Amino acid sequence: MRFRIPHPSRTWMRLTPQYLPFADAGSETLPMSRLLRLSLFQVSVGLCSVLLIGTLNRVMIVELHVPAGLVALMLAIPVLFAPFRALIGFNSDKHQSALGWRRFPYIWKGAVVMFSGLSIMPFALIILSGDSQGPDWAGPASAAVAFLVVGIGIHTVQTAGLALATDLTPPEKQPQVVAFLSVLLLLGMLGGSLIFGAILADFTQIKLIQMIQGCAVVCLLLTTAALWRQEIRGGSHKIEPVAESFSEAWNSMRRQGPWVRRLVGVGLGTAAFSMQDILLEPYGAQMLGLSVAATTLLTALLAAGGIIGFVVAARRLVNGADPHRVAGFGALIGTFAFAFIIFSAPMNSQFLLCLGTVLIGFGAGLFTHATLTACMQAAPAGQAGLALGIWGAVQATSAGVAVGVGGALRDIVSAFALDGGMGPGLMHAATGYGVVYTLEIALLFATLIAVGPLVRPAALARAVPSLQP
Repeated sequence: MRFRIPHPSRTWMRLTPQYLPFADAGSETLPMSRLLRLSLFQVSVGLCSVLLIGTLNRVMIVELHVPAGLVALMLAIPVLFAPFRALIGFNSDKHQSALGWRRFPYIWKGAVVMFSGLSIMPFALIILSGDSQGPDWAGPASAAVAFLVVGIGIHTVQTAGLALATDLTPPEKQPQVVAFLSVLLLLGMLGGSLIFGAILADFTQIKLIQMIQGCAVVCLLLTTAALWRQEIRGGSHKIEPVAESFSEAWNSMRRQGPWVRRLVGVGLGTAAFSMQDILLEPYGAQMLGLSVAATTLLTALLAAGGIIGFVVAARRLVNGADPHRVAGFGALIGTFAFAFIIFSAPMNSQFLLCLGTVLIGFGAGLFTHATLTACMQAAPAGQAGLALGIWGAVQATSAGVAVGVGGALRDIVSAFALDGGMGPGLMHAATGYGVVYTLEIALLFATLIAVGPLVRPAALARAVPSLQP
């Protein structure tokens, strides 16, 4: 008997879908090659986002000696534009360009705006640091304009880009495409943080200017490559655009499902997972005495947990799982994760801290993917941009507000506790962190209350087949 050894390439082709979670994310309308290229807009958003909230956060405080309160204010400015994501999505739904494009003009304009903001930002930051002969108000004003312009570009590119991906993807492939784009966003942030850190290892103002303006060019090139021949000319005529005003379109969509409850759940859950964003590394350093390298590892563990969450959510949703149930499961995991973080300090356990960090990322990945998919699936015909814009507006606004509230609450409670206002048993820096993490647990339980009724009809229909229409 002769045994035939399979060719290695054929064996790999059979194993790829099993070990690569996004190997079959492509479709006839959006092949894998086009999907990979389209995902570059998420990479550019990731690079720009980590530049703002990560690299420049440290540079402004440490190297440029800008007061921390002013830095926090500058980082919060892009959130001001987040509510307008709903309007961007709505306008891209009904937009008709001369070439028949709907999403392309918005993505391209957003990329140009993002490029413009990054181009002027390094000079605005240098003026903000006091290295100028101008009036005192010139630094904060110029930095505020730069951060606002970049924020407008990020929100526009991401909202219209996700809407374009929805237009090109069949419904059964949407969970995988959402997960793939989300993972590329995280990878862009991780890669950007490593590259920016290496460039600024030996800080000079010239290097700062070169790095930020280089990022501007790279982001514009990535977005241009992502858009190339993606939206077919005249393709938007296949979907009848909505003709109502924004308020009429929103009221019409709201009558077609429990959108208010769904968005309340998105806001509560996003706030719960985001409140600790600027507290995790300081918590590890202050409570457990971790080094700078060790606290940086916490950020990597958080991102790794998020990637795993996106992959697991994609597999569950492709197999027919209810997205609201997956979102609730992510919120439930988050409650245990924050409990582990709280107990890591009194037990002096680095293992609990690392485990809680991974689970925070995992739960947030499940929740974010599931709620975005739920909004995509519930979007009426021709209103995908509006649905994704509303989700993005609620998600981004909640995250920005939660980060600010979390930092302020930690400072206020810690100062009060250290002054003895909460009794001798709580005169410790951990008290402020504990209050914030406990509040996050409470918000996650509120999220479960908001999302729970959205799961119930599908669960009852499966349990009692006779109830199905």
